[in-house]
Amino acid sequence: MKTIEVVAAIIRKGNKIFATQRGYGDWKDYWEYPGGKVEPGETPPQALVREIREELDTEISVQKFLCTIEWDYPAFHLTMHCYICSLLTELLHLNEHEAARWLSADNLGSVNWLPADYQLIPLIQKELQVQQD
Repeated sequence: MKTIEVVAAIIRKGNKIFATQRGYGDWKDYWEYPGGKVEPGETPPQALVREIREELDTEISVQKFLCTIEWDYPAFHLTMHCYICSLLTELLHLNEHEAARWLSADNLGSVNWLPADYQLIPLIQKELQVQQD
């Protein structure tokens, strides 16, 4: 089975996380944390900064590594490196996604997540709680 290595930005603003809805492909209309494939020669944080610039026309600060999710989809194995990030500017433009939302810890489960992205909900809820305490 083919393995795809990607990065995901858990973009945080206050007590909310940024989620995007896919506008293309087999998983169209599912929700995900923005990001994308790691290119040869890139570190995961470098890939994340590049992908967010391409997808959202914005700049982020990669603050800390959260986890790596390993997930088997029907056609490939996904290795997804997830990082807590913050915006360096308030400007966001959806270049590849059809919708976006800022979700609080209480409503992270309110959208139809991609299966691998769904696995992050408990970790993100814990992260948001720690930061509020």
